[in-house]
Amino acid sequence: MPLARILDLTRLVSRLGRGPLTGVDRVELAYLDHLRAARDGAPLFALVRLRTGFALLDAAGAEHIAALARGAALPERAMLRARLANRDPLRARAETAVRAVAIAFALPPLLPRLLGCLPRGGCYYNTGHANLTPPLFAAMTRAGLRSSVLLHDVIPLDHPEYTRPGIPEVFGRKLAAIAAGADRVIHTSHSTRQANEAQLARCGRVPSGIVAPLGVPPVPPEPYHLAGLDPARPWFLCVGTIEPRKNHALLLDVWEMLDRELPASAMPQLVIAGGRGWRNEAVFRRLDTRPPHVLEIAGLPDGAVAGLMTGARALLFPTLAEGFGLPPVEAMALDTPAVVSDLPVLREVLGDYPVYLDKSDVYSWKETVKRLSASDLKGWRRGGAEKKTRIPDWAAHFNSVLRDGW
Repeated sequence: MPLARILDLTRLVSRLGRGPLTGVDRVELAYLDHLRAARDGAPLFALVRLRTGFALLDAAGAEHIAALARGAALPERAMLRARLANRDPLRARAETAVRAVAIAFALPPLLPRLLGCLPRGGCYYNTGHANLTPPLFAAMTRAGLRSSVLLHDVIPLDHPEYTRPGIPEVFGRKLAAIAAGADRVIHTSHSTRQANEAQLARCGRVPSGIVAPLGVPPVPPEPYHLAGLDPARPWFLCVGTIEPRKNHALLLDVWEMLDRELPASAMPQLVIAGGRGWRNEAVFRRLDTRPPHVLEIAGLPDGAVAGLMTGARALLFPTLAEGFGLPPVEAMALDTPAVVSDLPVLREVLGDYPVYLDKSDVYSWKETVKRLSASDLKGWRRGGAEKKTRIPDWAAHFNSVLRDGW
């Protein structure tokens, strides 16, 4: 009989009821979807770290979590135990939903006993950067389970200036646990693997690793009317949380310069699609002044983002650091021009599809936006279609991840 697979859904459960999924959440859901549909006969279980302990779910329970992640209603009222353990009412309702479908529950010290009921030799997958601790890996080893961790990037350690205070220390502890306890690490690109393994080496051990680019499934564009957006004038789209690493400040500088150079009738529009993040007060203040020709929108579903992207002159992605870069890959899948920072990981993932610019060269970004605003893009789109590299898909990802007994 094929070995069991145990997927950690801690991250996904923490996001239930909180609007559209982020990139990491979507990866965890993609793993859940694939493992649920796998036809190799491997039993599927899910592990969720709750405030008071660990819940173990079978395939039916995991399927229920998938439905909740796609918008099914959470319980209207949380159980008393969940309310006492969580100050956040939404988290309490999410944990209530998990407890309702769990086949077993254990306090943290009893995790080895909980895992001991699973067939030995199974494989544990963690894709969400949550629930990564030495006791967890020790419990997996004690239960005879192998562990595989998808390490998206080590940006909190390589670039602590882009993260919230305290996050580098928390992430460092997670990475140390991975280095000491994981049997295998999944990397999303060769560039990211190099950075990841440099940090793992500093922790004293580099687990076995593979490179498996993330899949980018096609998202059908949905018509979306954004208040304030003039469809008769060109617009550009920037997708991602408004945080320092995404470099929204450069785009605001570009639009200020364009506003001084161009008449209002010729001004392109900038749509910033993403929620506000952290350590970016200066950008927030600029956005609060409602700069002309700039629109900010958060909480859009994937179909609406795809609709905006399809009609955009280009996706703008001036990121300062990246582990993979989902938005420009999604633009490439929709045959939308992309202008991105010249980073090694983006060149590896995107090939010759986008326009690459220095991440700090405001003048080059401004001139590129002007050129794309004045073009009908017909030649660009034909050229883009010809030189478009292969869009990574989940089938290829899982062909790499699930081979050799995993």
